[in-house]
Amino acid sequence: MFRITREVHARLVALALDEYPLEACGLVSGPLSHDGRPGDDGRTFHPCRNAAESARVYTLDPKDFMRAEMDADDRDWAINAVVHSHTHSEPYPSPTDVEAAVTPDWHYVIVGLKRGAPEVRSYRIVDGEIVAEQLAVV
Repeated sequence: MFRITREVHARLVALALDEYPLEACGLVSGPLSHDGRPGDDGRTFHPCRNAAESARVYTLDPKDFMRAEMDADDRDWAINAVVHSHTHSEPYPSPTDVEAAVTPDWHYVIVGLKRGAPEVRSYRIVDGEIVAEQLAVV
């Protein structure tokens, strides 16, 4: 299960809607787990520019990524999720998403904009295997 605050949820949905028709992207950070790895609580959302400027793929802007990482480090936290939107497809990882998923400790959150209301889903992607997980807004 991945837990995010109401503020994080509201901000990532708002970014997806604001960036439409392009894919939006960002990072989430939170406290480390008891074993020092990225944890399961998303407390801060870091919007990132989609350097690809595309409606079909996203590329996190390297400077935005670095700023998010520095902010997490300053709090003794870690980046624990990457967020992006799917503008015309289901909120399920595409083959491109799976190929780009190189951090097994991260949660992969997708905001689907295909229907009238945004749909937010979370996944773990490890060695190409996609596992849906519960997303709790707390």
